[in-house]
Amino acid sequence: MRQGRGNRPFGPISALQPLIVLALAAAHPAAAAPAATSEDQAIATIRALPAYKRAEQTLAAQHDRFVGEIITLTEIPSPPFGEAKRAAAYREMLAQHGLTDIDTDAEGNVMGLRRGTSSAGGKVIVVSAHLDTVFPAGTDVKVRREGTRLFAPGIGDDSRGLATMLAWIRALDAAKIRTRHDILFVGTVGEEGQGDLRGVRHFFTQGKYKDRVAAFYSVDGIDPAQLTHAAVGSKRYRVTFKGPGGHSFSAFGIVNPMAAAARAITDLYEIVPPTQPKTTYAAAVIGGGTSVNSIPDSVFVEFDMRSESAAELDGLERRFLTVIDRAVAAENGARSTREGSITAEKKKIGDRPAGVTPRDAAVVAYTAAAARAQGFAPEYEASSTDANVPISLGIPAITIGSGGSGERAHSTDEFIDVETKESLRGLSVGLLSVLAVAQIERR
Repeated sequence: MRQGRGNRPFGPISALQPLIVLALAAAHPAAAAPAATSEDQAIATIRALPAYKRAEQTLAAQHDRFVGEIITLTEIPSPPFGEAKRAAAYREMLAQHGLTDIDTDAEGNVMGLRRGTSSAGGKVIVVSAHLDTVFPAGTDVKVRREGTRLFAPGIGDDSRGLATMLAWIRALDAAKIRTRHDILFVGTVGEEGQGDLRGVRHFFTQGKYKDRVAAFYSVDGIDPAQLTHAAVGSKRYRVTFKGPGGHSFSAFGIVNPMAAAARAITDLYEIVPPTQPKTTYAAAVIGGGTSVNSIPDSVFVEFDMRSESAAELDGLERRFLTVIDRAVAAENGARSTREGSITAEKKKIGDRPAGVTPRDAAVVAYTAAAARAQGFAPEYEASSTDANVPISLGIPAITIGSGGSGERAHSTDEFIDVETKESLRGLSVGLLSVLAVAQIERR
Protein backbone atom coordinates (compact mmCIF):
# COMPACT_ATOMS: atom_id res chain seq x y z
CA MET A 1 0.00 0.00 0.00
CA ARG A 2 1.42 3.38 -0.98
CA GLN A 3 2.13 5.56 2.02
CA GLY A 4 2.07 9.23 1.08
CA ARG A 5 2.95 12.07 3.41
CA GLY A 6 -0.71 12.96 3.85
CA ASN A 7 -2.01 9.43 4.35
CA ARG A 8 0.08 7.45 6.83
CA PRO A 9 -1.51 4.73 8.98
CA PHE A 10 1.29 5.36 11.50
CA GLY A 11 4.14 7.77 12.00
CA PRO A 12 5.27 10.48 14.38
CA ILE A 13 4.26 13.60 12.48
CA SER A 14 0.84 13.98 14.14
CA ALA A 15 2.12 12.98 17.58
CA LEU A 16 5.11 15.30 17.47
CA GLN A 17 3.53 18.24 15.66
CA PRO A 18 2.83 20.44 18.73
CA LEU A 19 6.34 19.82 20.02
CA ILE A 20 7.83 20.56 16.62
CA VAL A 21 6.00 23.87 16.26
CA LEU A 22 6.92 25.09 19.74
CA ALA A 23 10.53 23.99 19.48
CA LEU A 24 11.01 25.56 16.08
CA ALA A 25 9.36 28.82 17.03
CA ALA A 26 11.24 29.21 20.30
CA ALA A 27 14.64 27.71 19.67
CA HIS A 28 15.21 26.92 16.02
CA PRO A 29 13.54 29.58 13.83
CA ALA A 30 16.00 28.94 10.99
CA ALA A 31 14.91 25.32 10.82
CA ALA A 32 11.44 26.45 9.77
CA ALA A 33 12.77 27.61 6.41
CA PRO A 34 10.62 26.43 3.50
CA ALA A 35 13.35 24.04 2.31
CA ALA A 36 13.05 21.95 5.47
CA THR A 37 10.56 19.09 5.25
CA SER A 38 8.31 18.05 8.10
CA GLU A 39 10.52 14.98 8.46
CA ASP A 40 13.61 17.17 8.81
CA GLN A 41 11.83 19.18 11.49
CA ALA A 42 10.75 16.04 13.37
CA ILE A 43 14.29 14.65 13.33
CA ALA A 44 15.68 17.98 14.54
CA THR A 45 13.22 17.92 17.42
CA ILE A 46 14.22 14.38 18.43
CA ARG A 47 17.91 15.31 18.30
CA ALA A 48 17.26 18.23 20.65
CA LEU A 49 15.62 16.06 23.32
CA PRO A 50 17.81 15.50 26.43
CA ALA A 51 16.92 11.81 26.37
CA TYR A 52 18.18 11.42 22.81
CA LYS A 53 21.40 13.22 23.71
CA ARG A 54 21.90 10.67 26.50
CA ALA A 55 21.34 7.88 23.98
CA GLU A 56 24.06 9.28 21.73
CA GLN A 57 26.38 9.63 24.73
CA THR A 58 25.79 5.95 25.49
CA LEU A 59 26.67 4.98 21.92
CA ALA A 60 29.93 6.87 22.31
CA ALA A 61 30.76 5.55 25.78
CA GLN A 62 30.13 1.95 24.74
CA HIS A 63 31.70 2.08 21.28
CA ASP A 64 34.48 -0.30 22.30
CA ARG A 65 31.86 -2.80 23.44
CA PHE A 66 30.12 -2.41 20.09
CA VAL A 67 33.38 -3.20 18.27
CA GLY A 68 33.95 -6.20 20.54
CA GLU A 69 30.50 -7.57 19.68
CA ILE A 70 31.20 -7.21 15.97
CA ILE A 71 34.33 -9.32 16.44
CA THR A 72 32.58 -11.90 18.62
CA LEU A 73 29.75 -12.42 16.14
CA THR A 74 32.04 -12.51 13.11
CA GLU A 75 34.16 -15.26 14.63
CA ILE A 76 31.12 -17.55 15.08
CA PRO A 77 30.86 -19.35 11.71
CA SER A 78 27.49 -18.86 10.05
CA PRO A 79 27.62 -20.44 6.57
CA PRO A 80 24.57 -20.82 4.34
CA PHE A 81 22.04 -23.11 6.05
CA GLY A 82 24.41 -23.37 9.02
CA GLU A 83 23.45 -20.34 11.11
CA ALA A 84 22.35 -22.21 14.26
CA LYS A 85 25.46 -21.56 16.36
CA ARG A 86 25.50 -17.83 15.69
CA ALA A 87 21.73 -17.69 16.12
CA ALA A 88 21.99 -19.27 19.58
CA ALA A 89 24.68 -16.79 20.61
CA TYR A 90 22.67 -13.86 19.30
CA ARG A 91 19.52 -15.04 21.05
CA GLU A 92 21.45 -15.01 24.32
CA MET A 93 22.70 -11.49 23.56
CA LEU A 94 19.14 -10.30 22.99
CA ALA A 95 18.05 -11.88 26.27
CA GLN A 96 20.89 -10.16 28.13
CA HIS A 97 19.66 -6.82 26.81
CA GLY A 98 16.37 -7.11 28.65
CA LEU A 99 14.07 -7.74 25.71
CA THR A 100 10.90 -9.73 26.23
CA ASP A 101 9.29 -12.51 24.20
CA ILE A 102 12.70 -13.91 23.23
CA ASP A 103 12.07 -16.53 20.58
CA THR A 104 13.61 -18.72 17.89
CA ASP A 105 11.05 -19.51 15.21
CA ALA A 106 10.70 -22.67 13.14
CA GLU A 107 13.01 -21.37 10.40
CA GLY A 108 15.76 -20.32 12.82
CA ASN A 109 15.19 -16.56 13.08
CA VAL A 110 15.86 -15.19 16.57
CA MET A 111 14.02 -12.20 17.99
CA GLY A 112 13.18 -10.15 21.05
CA LEU A 113 10.63 -7.43 21.74
CA ARG A 114 11.18 -3.99 23.24
CA ARG A 115 7.72 -3.05 24.38
CA GLY A 116 6.17 0.29 23.58
CA THR A 117 3.52 2.21 25.46
CA SER A 118 0.58 1.37 23.19
CA SER A 119 -1.86 -1.38 24.08
CA ALA A 120 -0.75 -4.99 23.80
CA GLY A 121 -1.14 -6.59 20.41
CA GLY A 122 -0.62 -3.36 18.48
CA LYS A 123 1.64 -2.66 15.54
CA VAL A 124 5.35 -3.43 15.70
CA ILE A 125 8.33 -1.82 14.04
CA VAL A 126 10.75 -4.54 12.94
CA VAL A 127 14.50 -3.87 12.96
CA SER A 128 16.49 -6.74 11.49
CA ALA A 129 19.94 -7.88 10.39
CA HIS A 130 20.89 -11.23 8.89
CA LEU A 131 22.80 -13.97 10.67
CA ASP A 132 24.15 -15.83 7.63
CA THR A 133 27.17 -15.15 5.44
CA VAL A 134 27.94 -16.15 1.86
CA PHE A 135 30.99 -18.14 2.94
CA PRO A 136 30.98 -21.97 3.12
CA ALA A 137 31.70 -23.99 6.22
CA GLY A 138 35.41 -24.12 6.97
CA THR A 139 36.11 -20.52 5.96
CA ASP A 140 38.59 -18.82 8.29
CA VAL A 141 36.57 -16.12 10.07
CA LYS A 142 39.22 -14.98 12.55
CA VAL A 143 39.24 -11.17 12.71
CA ARG A 144 42.50 -9.34 11.98
CA ARG A 145 42.86 -5.79 13.22
CA GLU A 146 45.01 -3.10 11.64
CA GLY A 147 44.47 0.20 13.42
CA THR A 148 40.76 1.01 13.11
CA ARG A 149 40.24 -1.52 10.32
CA LEU A 150 38.85 -4.98 11.02
CA PHE A 151 39.34 -7.68 8.39
CA ALA A 152 37.31 -10.90 8.16
CA PRO A 153 34.75 -12.55 5.88
CA GLY A 154 31.26 -11.32 6.74
CA ILE A 155 32.36 -8.65 9.19
CA GLY A 156 30.38 -5.94 7.44
CA ASP A 157 27.80 -8.22 5.85
CA ASP A 158 26.25 -8.55 8.30
CA SER A 159 27.97 -8.88 11.70
CA ARG A 160 28.14 -5.11 12.04
CA GLY A 161 24.38 -4.92 11.44
CA LEU A 162 23.70 -7.42 14.22
CA ALA A 163 25.95 -5.53 16.65
CA THR A 164 24.31 -2.25 15.67
CA MET A 165 20.95 -3.44 16.95
CA LEU A 166 22.48 -4.32 20.32
CA ALA A 167 24.11 -0.88 20.54
CA TRP A 168 20.77 0.80 19.82
CA ILE A 169 18.99 -1.22 22.51
CA ARG A 170 21.58 -0.23 25.11
CA ALA A 171 21.36 3.41 24.11
CA LEU A 172 17.56 3.44 24.38
CA ASP A 173 17.62 1.73 27.76
CA ALA A 174 20.34 3.97 29.22
CA ALA A 175 18.40 7.05 28.14
CA LYS A 176 15.12 5.58 29.41
CA ILE A 177 13.54 6.25 26.02
CA ARG A 178 10.09 4.82 25.42
CA THR A 179 8.33 4.51 22.10
CA ARG A 180 4.64 4.25 21.35
CA HIS A 181 5.07 1.24 19.09
CA ASP A 182 6.74 -2.03 20.07
CA ILE A 183 10.12 -2.55 18.41
CA LEU A 184 10.95 -6.12 17.44
CA PHE A 185 14.65 -6.85 16.92
CA VAL A 186 15.26 -9.84 14.63
CA GLY A 187 18.29 -11.79 13.46
CA THR A 188 17.23 -13.53 10.25
CA VAL A 189 18.55 -16.64 8.54
CA GLY A 190 18.87 -17.36 4.83
CA GLU A 191 19.33 -13.87 3.42
CA GLU A 192 22.28 -14.72 1.22
CA GLY A 193 22.45 -16.69 -2.05
CA GLN A 194 20.38 -19.83 -2.22
CA GLY A 195 19.00 -19.08 1.20
CA ASP A 196 16.57 -17.12 -0.98
CA LEU A 197 15.33 -14.94 1.90
CA ARG A 198 13.94 -18.03 3.64
CA GLY A 199 14.10 -16.45 7.09
CA VAL A 200 12.24 -13.25 6.34
CA ARG A 201 9.89 -15.12 4.01
CA HIS A 202 8.91 -17.41 6.89
CA PHE A 203 8.55 -14.42 9.22
CA PHE A 204 6.01 -12.75 6.91
CA THR A 205 4.09 -15.87 5.90
CA GLN A 206 4.03 -18.00 9.05
CA GLY A 207 5.53 -15.98 11.89
CA LYS A 208 3.48 -14.82 14.86
CA TYR A 209 4.09 -11.14 14.04
CA LYS A 210 3.28 -11.39 10.33
CA ASP A 211 0.06 -9.38 10.58
CA ARG A 212 1.37 -6.77 13.04
CA VAL A 213 4.25 -5.18 11.12
CA ALA A 214 3.83 -1.45 10.47
CA ALA A 215 7.35 -0.88 9.14
CA PHE A 216 10.48 -2.90 8.50
CA TYR A 217 14.17 -1.96 8.66
CA SER A 218 16.95 -4.20 7.40
CA VAL A 219 20.35 -3.12 8.76
CA ASP A 220 22.60 -4.49 6.04
CA GLY A 221 25.64 -2.83 4.51
CA ILE A 222 27.77 0.03 5.71
CA ASP A 223 27.07 3.40 4.07
CA PRO A 224 24.30 5.27 5.97
CA ALA A 225 23.78 7.55 2.96
CA GLN A 226 22.51 4.64 0.86
CA LEU A 227 18.77 4.17 1.29
CA THR A 228 17.69 0.93 -0.37
CA HIS A 229 13.97 1.42 -0.86
CA ALA A 230 13.60 -0.50 -4.15
CA ALA A 231 13.69 -4.28 -4.13
CA VAL A 232 15.50 -5.95 -7.02
CA GLY A 233 13.63 -9.18 -7.71
CA SER A 234 15.30 -12.28 -9.06
CA LYS A 235 14.45 -15.60 -10.66
CA ARG A 236 17.07 -18.33 -10.59
CA TYR A 237 17.03 -21.66 -12.37
CA ARG A 238 19.16 -24.75 -12.62
CA VAL A 239 18.41 -26.31 -16.01
CA THR A 240 19.60 -29.87 -16.49
CA PHE A 241 19.84 -30.94 -20.14
CA LYS A 242 19.76 -34.73 -20.51
CA GLY A 243 20.40 -37.07 -23.44
CA PRO A 244 21.46 -40.63 -24.23
CA GLY A 245 25.20 -39.97 -24.10
CA GLY A 246 27.78 -42.16 -25.81
CA HIS A 247 31.30 -42.49 -27.15
CA SER A 248 32.58 -39.30 -28.73
CA PHE A 249 33.76 -41.22 -31.85
CA SER A 250 31.47 -44.20 -32.32
CA ALA A 251 28.27 -42.40 -31.29
CA PHE A 252 29.06 -39.22 -33.17
CA GLY A 253 25.97 -37.72 -34.78
CA ILE A 254 23.53 -38.31 -31.93
CA VAL A 255 22.02 -35.44 -29.97
CA ASN A 256 24.24 -33.76 -27.40
CA PRO A 257 22.89 -32.00 -24.29
CA MET A 258 25.98 -29.78 -24.32
CA ALA A 259 24.91 -28.39 -27.69
CA ALA A 260 21.40 -27.70 -26.38
CA ALA A 261 22.84 -25.91 -23.36
CA ALA A 262 25.15 -23.86 -25.56
CA ARG A 263 22.28 -22.86 -27.84
CA ALA A 264 20.16 -21.87 -24.86
CA ILE A 265 22.91 -19.63 -23.50
CA THR A 266 23.54 -18.07 -26.91
CA ASP A 267 19.85 -17.42 -27.55
CA LEU A 268 19.33 -15.96 -24.09
CA TYR A 269 22.06 -13.44 -24.80
CA GLU A 270 20.21 -12.28 -27.89
CA ILE A 271 17.52 -10.80 -25.64
CA VAL A 272 17.90 -7.05 -25.13
CA PRO A 273 16.36 -6.19 -21.73
CA PRO A 274 15.26 -2.68 -20.76
CA THR A 275 17.73 -0.38 -19.06
CA GLN A 276 14.89 1.33 -17.18
CA PRO A 277 13.72 -0.39 -15.09
CA LYS A 278 17.08 -2.12 -14.97
CA THR A 279 16.68 -5.78 -15.96
CA THR A 280 19.51 -8.29 -16.31
CA TYR A 281 20.32 -11.95 -16.81
CA ALA A 282 23.36 -14.21 -16.54
CA ALA A 283 24.37 -17.76 -17.35
CA ALA A 284 26.32 -18.19 -14.16
CA VAL A 285 27.41 -21.80 -13.51
CA ILE A 286 27.85 -24.78 -15.85
CA GLY A 287 28.85 -28.38 -15.26
CA GLY A 288 28.39 -32.00 -16.29
CA GLY A 289 29.86 -34.56 -18.61
CA THR A 290 31.77 -37.76 -17.99
CA SER A 291 35.09 -37.55 -19.81
CA VAL A 292 36.75 -35.76 -22.68
CA ASN A 293 36.01 -38.70 -25.00
CA SER A 294 32.32 -39.01 -24.13
CA ILE A 295 29.19 -37.30 -25.35
CA PRO A 296 27.63 -36.26 -22.03
CA ASP A 297 24.34 -37.64 -20.87
CA SER A 298 23.74 -34.68 -18.56
CA VAL A 299 24.79 -31.03 -18.45
CA PHE A 300 23.49 -28.36 -16.09
CA VAL A 301 23.50 -24.58 -16.29
CA GLU A 302 22.46 -22.14 -13.57
CA PHE A 303 20.83 -18.89 -14.67
CA ASP A 304 20.14 -15.67 -12.79
CA MET A 305 17.58 -13.04 -13.88
CA ARG A 306 16.95 -9.76 -12.06
CA SER A 307 14.84 -6.65 -12.37
CA GLU A 308 13.62 -3.69 -10.38
CA SER A 309 10.19 -4.37 -11.93
CA ALA A 310 8.09 -7.42 -11.10
CA ALA A 311 6.37 -7.19 -14.48
CA GLU A 312 9.64 -7.03 -16.42
CA LEU A 313 11.04 -9.91 -14.39
CA ASP A 314 8.00 -12.07 -15.10
CA GLY A 315 8.26 -11.24 -18.79
CA LEU A 316 11.95 -12.13 -18.87
CA GLU A 317 11.24 -15.40 -17.12
CA ARG A 318 8.66 -16.36 -19.75
CA ARG A 319 11.10 -15.57 -22.57
CA PHE A 320 13.83 -17.54 -20.81
CA LEU A 321 11.65 -20.64 -20.48
CA THR A 322 10.79 -20.37 -24.18
CA VAL A 323 14.49 -20.14 -25.00
CA ILE A 324 15.12 -23.40 -23.15
CA ASP A 325 12.29 -25.23 -24.93
CA ARG A 326 13.42 -23.99 -28.34
CA ALA A 327 17.04 -24.98 -27.67
CA VAL A 328 15.92 -28.53 -26.83
CA ALA A 329 13.72 -28.74 -29.93
CA ALA A 330 16.50 -27.37 -32.13
CA GLU A 331 19.01 -29.95 -30.94
CA ASN A 332 16.53 -32.80 -31.33
CA GLY A 333 15.92 -31.59 -34.89
CA ALA A 334 19.56 -31.10 -35.75
CA ARG A 335 20.98 -34.53 -34.83
CA SER A 336 19.93 -38.14 -34.53
CA THR A 337 17.57 -39.20 -31.75
CA ARG A 338 17.99 -42.91 -32.48
CA GLU A 339 19.36 -43.50 -28.96
CA GLY A 340 17.03 -41.05 -27.29
CA SER A 341 16.09 -37.37 -27.26
CA ILE A 342 17.24 -34.30 -25.38
CA THR A 343 15.11 -33.16 -22.44
CA ALA A 344 15.45 -30.22 -20.07
CA GLU A 345 14.57 -30.24 -16.40
CA LYS A 346 13.91 -26.64 -15.28
CA LYS A 347 14.27 -26.33 -11.51
CA LYS A 348 13.68 -22.94 -9.90
CA ILE A 349 16.31 -22.40 -7.20
CA GLY A 350 15.56 -18.80 -6.33
CA ASP A 351 12.60 -16.43 -6.44
CA ARG A 352 12.94 -13.02 -4.81
CA PRO A 353 10.08 -10.56 -5.22
CA ALA A 354 10.51 -7.05 -6.62
CA GLY A 355 8.83 -3.83 -5.59
CA VAL A 356 9.42 -0.36 -4.21
CA THR A 357 8.70 1.61 -1.06
CA PRO A 358 7.89 5.16 -2.21
CA ARG A 359 10.33 7.87 -1.19
CA ASP A 360 7.58 9.67 0.70
CA ALA A 361 6.82 6.66 2.91
CA ALA A 362 7.70 7.28 6.55
CA VAL A 363 10.59 4.79 6.74
CA VAL A 364 12.28 6.36 3.72
CA ALA A 365 11.51 10.00 4.39
CA TYR A 366 12.64 9.87 8.03
CA THR A 367 15.80 7.94 7.18
CA ALA A 368 16.65 10.53 4.53
CA ALA A 369 16.04 13.32 7.04
CA ALA A 370 18.17 11.55 9.65
CA ALA A 371 20.97 11.13 7.11
CA ARG A 372 20.83 14.83 6.24
CA ALA A 373 20.88 15.73 9.93
CA GLN A 374 24.12 13.77 10.30
CA GLY A 375 25.72 15.44 7.30
CA PHE A 376 25.09 12.77 4.66
CA ALA A 377 23.56 13.26 1.21
CA PRO A 378 20.93 10.52 0.81
CA GLU A 379 21.28 8.21 -2.19
CA TYR A 380 18.23 6.20 -3.20
CA GLU A 381 19.21 2.65 -4.15
CA ALA A 382 17.80 -0.62 -5.49
CA SER A 383 19.15 -3.94 -4.26
CA SER A 384 18.20 -7.44 -3.13
CA THR A 385 17.88 -7.72 0.67
CA ASP A 386 15.56 -8.98 3.37
CA ALA A 387 13.43 -5.91 2.71
CA ASN A 388 12.32 -7.43 -0.62
CA VAL A 389 9.66 -9.52 1.06
CA PRO A 390 7.83 -6.83 3.06
CA ILE A 391 8.15 -4.39 0.14
CA SER A 392 6.45 -6.92 -2.14
CA LEU A 393 3.64 -7.24 0.43
CA GLY A 394 3.05 -3.50 0.51
CA ILE A 395 4.63 -3.06 3.95
CA PRO A 396 6.84 0.05 4.17
CA ALA A 397 10.42 -1.23 4.31
CA ILE A 398 13.97 -0.03 3.79
CA THR A 399 17.51 -1.33 4.02
CA ILE A 400 19.99 1.00 5.73
CA GLY A 401 23.73 0.96 6.39
CA SER A 402 25.09 0.63 9.91
CA GLY A 403 27.72 3.36 9.60
CA GLY A 404 31.44 3.81 9.23
CA SER A 405 33.06 2.56 6.07
CA GLY A 406 34.20 -0.70 4.53
CA GLU A 407 34.84 -2.56 1.31
CA ARG A 408 35.18 -5.98 -0.32
CA ALA A 409 31.88 -7.49 0.87
CA HIS A 410 31.43 -11.13 -0.22
CA SER A 411 35.21 -11.60 -0.39
CA THR A 412 37.55 -13.17 2.15
CA ASP A 413 39.44 -9.86 2.50
CA GLU A 414 36.31 -7.93 3.49
CA PHE A 415 36.94 -5.13 5.98
CA ILE A 416 35.23 -2.36 7.91
CA ASP A 417 36.62 0.77 9.52
CA VAL A 418 35.47 1.41 13.10
CA GLU A 419 37.04 4.84 13.57
CA THR A 420 34.91 6.23 16.37
CA LYS A 421 33.68 9.55 15.02
CA GLU A 422 32.45 8.27 11.66
CA SER A 423 31.12 5.09 13.20
CA LEU A 424 28.99 7.04 15.68
CA ARG A 425 27.77 9.46 13.01
CA GLY A 426 26.47 6.54 10.97
CA LEU A 427 24.97 4.69 13.94
CA SER A 428 22.87 7.75 14.75
CA VAL A 429 21.14 7.79 11.36
CA GLY A 430 19.29 4.54 11.83
CA LEU A 431 18.52 5.19 15.49
CA LEU A 432 16.94 8.56 14.68
CA SER A 433 14.81 7.08 11.92
CA VAL A 434 13.61 4.18 14.05
CA LEU A 435 12.67 6.55 16.88
CA ALA A 436 10.73 8.78 14.48
CA VAL A 437 8.77 5.88 13.00
CA ALA A 438 8.25 4.07 16.32
CA GLN A 439 7.08 7.42 17.80
CA ILE A 440 9.32 8.45 20.67
CA GLU A 441 7.39 9.34 23.81
CA ARG A 442 8.22 12.67 25.44
CA ARG A 443 7.55 12.79 29.17
